Amino acid sequence: MKKHINKFILLILLGTSSLLADNIELSATVISDNEKFITSRFMGFISNLKVTEGSYVNKGDLLYEIDTSDMDAKKTQANIQVAMYQTQLQTVERNYERYKRLYEKGLVAKAQVEELEMNYQNLKDMVKVAKSQEGEVKTQYKYLSIKAPNSGVITKKMIKIGEMAIPGMPALVLTDLSSLKLQAEISESDLYKIKKGSSVNIEIPSLNYKTTGKVDSIIPSSNPMTHTFLVKINFKKTAKVYPGMYAKVFIKGN
Repeated sequence: MKKHINKFILLILLGTSSLLADNIELSATVISDNEKFITSRFMGFISNLKVTEGSYVNKGDLLYEIDTSDMDAKKTQANIQVAMYQTQLQTVERNYERYKRLYEKGLVAKAQVEELEMNYQNLKDMVKVAKSQEGEVKTQYKYLSIKAPNSGVITKKMIKIGEMAIPGMPALVLTDLSSLKLQAEISESDLYKIKKGSSVNIEIPSLNYKTTGKVDSIIPSSNPMTHTFLVKINFKKTAKVYPGMYAKVFIKGN
């Protein structure tokens, strides 16, 4: 009788061990799925900086400004060019109209009228081009005031007032706190146990916070060094969770 009881207990323990072996616990990190590197379109010295690391900003808030001296010079030059061509156009237009009247009376040659007509058309085109360039310069002013493309927190600042802003070089990192996910790596031997949409349990130890989530994506590219796959997980947020926090992900075995 005692032998049968021991065998029964052993079977239970083996079954429990097998069940536990099918469960997976992953270490994860909170990330933002919408992190932007803020840069400028034009080169220039930074004249005003409105944020620091940790600053919360709303969409459209001013982040920093680039000195407008170079753009002011371009604007002045464009204005002068437009005014010059318009003055020339007015002069040629008056002469053209006068020569047309004289030609009708037979007092000037047709070639003179045609030459003035050609000059008149050329100057009209030049005025049009100059006004277009003037408009472009005015439009470019808005790119000297760099604004937040969305709400979030400034998590990194790489610029200071007086430094040169260089197009393509990151000046700030803006992290969207409304688009948080968990990122974890799962062994390729356990990959078959999850799929997109799988439900998981989540724990953030530093907050003593427990919640649930779902597998959002499995990146189909194995890390050749660790033989793991990257997994991103959506989760329910009712606590103040921030990027970089450590989390645990529990996946129930099938």
